[in-house]
Amino acid sequence: MTETKNNNGLKVLAALLGVVLLGTIIYTVSLYQDKKKTETVLTKEKELVVEDLNSLKSEYDKAILESNATNEELVSARDNIAKYIDSVKTMKADISALSRYRRQVGVLKAEREQLLKQVDSLTRSNTMIAMQRDSTYVELEKQTVFNDSLVVQNTQLADAVAKGSALNLSKFNVDAVKERNSGKLVSTQRARATDKFKICFTVADNVIAQAGDREFYLEVLDPQGNVMGESFSKTNEEGASITYSKATEFYYENKALDVCDYINKPASDFQDGNYMVNVYDDQLKLLGTSKFTLK
Repeated sequence: MTETKNNNGLKVLAALLGVVLLGTIIYTVSLYQDKKKTETVLTKEKELVVEDLNSLKSEYDKAILESNATNEELVSARDNIAKYIDSVKTMKADISALSRYRRQVGVLKAEREQLLKQVDSLTRSNTMIAMQRDSTYVELEKQTVFNDSLVVQNTQLADAVAKGSALNLSKFNVDAVKERNSGKLVSTQRARATDKFKICFTVADNVIAQAGDREFYLEVLDPQGNVMGESFSKTNEEGASITYSKATEFYYENKALDVCDYINKPASDFQDGNYMVNVYDDQLKLLGTSKFTLK
């Protein structure tokens, strides 16, 4: 009887132990499943945080590329985000840390919006400045073209005035003359009878020419092409030069003026043949040429 009671007690105790063991197993499994679920959720949250940070970094990269000049604030913000990404990837996931990074992502997004607004404002300002600069360049180019045009016009006007103010001859005549005992000069075509050449010309009137003392140069060439007289030399500003027989001076008052001068015969008589006389102004411009023959 006593043995039967003991057996029953052992059975009850074994049953209780079994119930406790089963409960412990069930609780342990439940805890393990909850831990797995929590780890999965934390890993997912961690990935979402990294994804948000990568998205922010990409937006900064794009903004930096689109900027005309390197923006130090954008670069610094992007580098900070890169550091946050590295920290999140290497951190041990827990609710507290992820919550802190979640809040930081919100702060970074707000900071990004502010920086991008500033960059956009600077970009618009730079665009406006560039447009104004281009407009200024265009106006300067127009002014330069206009100034160049004025220079050309002034040069052309100066040339026209210079040409218009130059003196010219309206008449030019050369006579071989013989001087009689009375002093009277008579024309001749005989070389031996010629005592001198009488060179006369009329300076035309010119109202825009400068009045005052003037000097023309007479070049007399004998039949051999040699310059008669003392053979002086004259060179102008452009480097052109002539050898002339005589300089004739006169005073010009903007009205037609008759001028005459003489070339005396050389030590011997004039030679037979063709002669040529040229008249040059003070700039060595050829004003007239006359040819004649002595027999």
